[in-house]
Amino acid sequence: MYWPIGAPRVYAATQLASETGRNVATDDNASEALRGEGSRQHALNGHGGDAEHDSGLGVEGQLVDAGEQKESAGMEQSPEEWNADERAEEDIYGEIIGVRLARNGHIFATITRTTLTIWQTKPTVVVAAVMRSTQSLQAYGRNVSLLLRPDSAIFVVQTSLGYLITYSMATDPNSRVYKPQHPASTSGHARRHSMSGHRLQGHAELTGGPGEGGGAREVSLRFRMVIRVDAGITRALALDDELIVATQKPAAMQCIRWAPDTDGSQTSTELLSRMAWLDKRAAIVDMVHDRPMNLSTWVMSDGKAYAVQRLPPAAQTKSEDGKPSRKLFRGYGFHTPERQEDNAVKAAINARFSLVAVGCESGEVFVYTARDYAGHIPLSHRLHPNVVTTSAGKLMFLSYSSDGYCLFVGYEKGWITWSVYGMLGGNSFASDRGLSTANDEGWLQGVRDGFWIGGGSQIVLLGNRDSRLWMLDMARSAVAGCFSSANIARSLLQTNTGFMVYRGYDQPDLTAISAEISQWTQVQIPSSYLVSQWPIRCAVISPDGRYVAVAGRRGLAHYSVNSGRWKTFDDPLVENEFTVRGGMCWHQHVLIAAVESGSSYELRLYSREAALDNGHMMHVEYLPSPIVLISASGEDSLLVYTYENILCHYMINAVDGAVKLAQVGQITLHGIIRAPPRVRAISWLLPDDQLHHGDPSQDVAVASILFLVDGKLVLLQPATTEQGELKYEMRIIAQNVEYYALMRDQPSVGARVVDESPPPSPSGNIVSNGYSTHDLRDSLWLFDGADFRVWTDVQDVLASAPAELARELPATVKIPTDFYPLSPLLDKGILFGIEPELAQRRDLSFAQFRFATRVSGI
Repeated sequence: MYWPIGAPRVYAATQLASETGRNVATDDNASEALRGEGSRQHALNGHGGDAEHDSGLGVEGQLVDAGEQKESAGMEQSPEEWNADERAEEDIYGEIIGVRLARNGHIFATITRTTLTIWQTKPTVVVAAVMRSTQSLQAYGRNVSLLLRPDSAIFVVQTSLGYLITYSMATDPNSRVYKPQHPASTSGHARRHSMSGHRLQGHAELTGGPGEGGGAREVSLRFRMVIRVDAGITRALALDDELIVATQKPAAMQCIRWAPDTDGSQTSTELLSRMAWLDKRAAIVDMVHDRPMNLSTWVMSDGKAYAVQRLPPAAQTKSEDGKPSRKLFRGYGFHTPERQEDNAVKAAINARFSLVAVGCESGEVFVYTARDYAGHIPLSHRLHPNVVTTSAGKLMFLSYSSDGYCLFVGYEKGWITWSVYGMLGGNSFASDRGLSTANDEGWLQGVRDGFWIGGGSQIVLLGNRDSRLWMLDMARSAVAGCFSSANIARSLLQTNTGFMVYRGYDQPDLTAISAEISQWTQVQIPSSYLVSQWPIRCAVISPDGRYVAVAGRRGLAHYSVNSGRWKTFDDPLVENEFTVRGGMCWHQHVLIAAVESGSSYELRLYSREAALDNGHMMHVEYLPSPIVLISASGEDSLLVYTYENILCHYMINAVDGAVKLAQVGQITLHGIIRAPPRVRAISWLLPDDQLHHGDPSQDVAVASILFLVDGKLVLLQPATTEQGELKYEMRIIAQNVEYYALMRDQPSVGARVVDESPPPSPSGNIVSNGYSTHDLRDSLWLFDGADFRVWTDVQDVLASAPAELARELPATVKIPTDFYPLSPLLDKGILFGIEPELAQRRDLSFAQFRFATRVSGI
């Protein structure tokens, strides 16, 4: 579903030679710390910063002490142990030891051993930095780790001597740090633009790249306070309401609220020894938290992993002496290693698919399914690196893309990507290590940290002992952002700044399967749209492959493959007044988009032949609740699924050149689908008689519905109760489904199969062995991360699914593949897909990824 593409961009924090003498280092109130070092008062109260600017932490300088013992963790250094490696750096350019991204993706931060640097994501520039003085380093120790409060208002630096130094950030939305200068042009030549409208918005610059329309905003950092944790710090998490610190002696979890609660308390502590669900004598070595799932994963020193939830303040239990004892956390162990190599070292949470990945000492990754919050977390699958452990080195970094479709695993000597259910993607282990070292390409030689940006369109990587950041583009299937039968049938790929359309469908068979001939057309999205609306969140192609629509942060744009022309909104105010949320689809030349405009939820119809503005919309349908997704079905049906758990059926009526929507039915699915946002795709199957001759208003009473919920393919079949009321029987027919294709939803594909049927056999009634009595028009295809599986006739599945029949589902036809399949080409009898390749040349100083077309027979 994801493939690395191209060569990465490289970023480093540097200063002009004329500015190096202007650096001013901060001592973070270190003089006060040195005067009061060793005193109990200093350990309890900490040091306050700029109280006037403290807008989030409440009582200034409040310190939490771990447990009743206030003994030092033994981390202090004597003056004779002080060495040159811990002296202040003279520049912000140094080896980066940690990176963190803010929740909104607009800001990220890096630290070296003595500096904190704030970057803006787009444009990727340094906007603020803090350089710690030698006095500060002597008092608190060098930087070890970095934390961000999710709203990026507070930055926390953990030091080697057990301190937490906090800084606050303020942004001026009207000021800009950098302003490009454009020399006057005297050229009389003009480039012909291939779009109907183009304009710049707000702060957009002529040289602005994707997402750079707002410019580089001015940011200021201020020292706030220093918190000393005498018990020593092993790991810490910065959450919305509090800072969670795991301490060493005693082993405990401390929760420090950013602001005091109603009774004035700001801290709370629970010893690990009092957590009955946790094995004793184990320390925390890693913690990750996922806000959408409200779940944390703790990795322990004994190699086990636990799924943990923070309990609400009201949760209290009785202690052994009968006094109330408030429990802070509840957890369940789900990963218990059977051998040393299976000890957990890293963890990542995939909220989109309810998965928890655990990286092990061997380099393998165990992926578990979080079914509920009661500890039912079974193993889903295991991921094995395609190299021996000694070649990969230690597992250093583990992260899912924001949409959950890709897992990136960084090792000490390289990296690998996997699809959500285990298909191997790109990796750097195929590189020529000698050439990579000669060209100083750290991103190929190992990854210690990183993060995703742009909704998964790019990943930022930090190499081993490197002062640079590598930003690698990713190409991904458009199905990841908009699950559409046309996107599967036409294999549309999204890139960071455009999309790619496969042209092999319309080519002769030998040309379509040739690896030597490029069948991909690359299209660049207009810069006037990208500069303000990046990243592109949704892209959809028409069933006939003639049109493509894209939607970013706001608005939308569409493109004609035949003419090569774009249409965008001329008025930026009109473009910015709505957001596509719920997907898009095409009906002939009409684009149907599910949008939110303020508090209004709408289905809008735009004609490709008309200008993009509100005055030329063909139709607007208002809905009472937000839309989860829309799906075209058959020739003139539209399915709309809403957050109210209602599936609406619309007919697309075209009369005298006008196209309108008419609702003809709806199904309430309360009690059947528990979480509407988790639904990724919807299709339905009508009996042939109803499809060709029935009343559309009765479709909802006879339709069988396919839902893709997380990775489960669920079939709902209509039935009647004893009272004659309509009900639905549910059955899960497949697990670990990355995507599926119902061929009856792809009329153009089905038509080609029928048209190319063989002539009647001259032998009479003998049927050719190459063709069955049906033509796969009703087949159901699905990819489970390892193989393509096919039910050649979905009617067989419908006949076996009812629970009262107690039948087993018919067996699927298994089609193994060693590449990621994008689509089955039924008329050519092949399975089509791609795989990435790393290209290195000795006459070039950089490597780049490209992908090759792969096919296999069906």
